Amino acid sequence: MPTALVLSVLGPDRPGLVAELSTLVAAHGGNWLESRMVQLAGQFAGAVLVMVPEAQVAALTASLQALGGAGLRVVASPAAPAGGREAGRMLRLAIVGQDRPGILRDVTAVLARQGATIDELSTEIASGSFSGETLFRATCRVRAPASLSDAALREALEHLAPELMVDVEPNGSAPRVDAAPDAV
Repeated sequence: MPTALVLSVLGPDRPGLVAELSTLVAAHGGNWLESRMVQLAGQFAGAVLVMVPEAQVAALTASLQALGGAGLRVVASPAAPAGGREAGRMLRLAIVGQDRPGILRDVTAVLARQGATIDELSTEIASGSFSGETLFRATCRVRAPASLSDAALREALEHLAPELMVDVEPNGSAPRVDAAPDAV
């Protein structure tokens, strides 16, 4: 019977790192199902969902641990059962505003108070095209309660700061955000 594992990977970035990981998964009869990977400040960070024959879990885990000699840390955790996800509407949010300490804390606290859970989150800071001010940008996919309207969620987030702009798209489809205005 196949076993689903979530691999958390962190270490110095280098060419061939993903090829090495995928080779190990395949060598143990595994199938690479889904992943999110990024290079941040010279470090490679990734999360990978793999399906591996139950008889190969221990061997794959040992092989992944052996990568620690190259500075790569890999943690293999059993995936949660598929039925364990909460019901709700999928939304994609695009948030842009002036950067300040604690802005992500405040945004995620509003989402939690509204009963929304974060499935995916990406943040960055960027320079405003005209003003040069530092802007905070976040794109996230959230699962919101069916009773929460898009307008109520947008209002709750925009209440954090008058210059915060929020775009909410139902069904988790990608919102269109052309450019951050300098007036934010």
